[in-house]
Amino acid sequence: MATPRIAAALLLRSSRYSIPYAGRSRRIVAESLPRLLNPPTSFFRSYSTENPSKIYNFHEIKVFSDYPSKDRTLIDVREPHELHQTGTIPTSINIPISTEPDAFHITNEEFVDKFGVERPSKNTEVVIYCRSGVRSRAAAELARRAGWERVSEYSGSWLDWEKNGGVTK
Repeated sequence: MATPRIAAALLLRSSRYSIPYAGRSRRIVAESLPRLLNPPTSFFRSYSTENPSKIYNFHEIKVFSDYPSKDRTLIDVREPHELHQTGTIPTSINIPISTEPDAFHITNEEFVDKFGVERPSKNTEVVIYCRSGVRSRAAAELARRAGWERVSEYSGSWLDWEKNGGVTK
């Protein structure tokens, strides 16, 4: 009589679809549910929060465009073919960050050769925009890593400028 009991116990423990295993797996899921619902922050990509970008809106960028300052540079990080299709915000310079990701890390002479304008000094505020705000966020992080401390973004970017009837160059 002991032999069939032992065989049944071994069979249930070794079987992939055994009832004890299924019950145990439900307990594991139930125990890990709080961790799944409230995961630790290390699971998520973190962005630099030491020096977050200042975010500007359409009206502020319009003032910057209408009244340029030597202390501030508008930078359009879209590709040249995008600029030919849509235009650009007056007084901005174009640094296509997708094809020139090292643009913030090169010397002033190389910058002038590549882009035809002086590189903004590191104590100048740079206000970065793109088409919808995604590339500008990445470019702002690149600028910070290259040593610019006053990095800002026009989060609405070109789509917001166009929607609000901003003048194009």
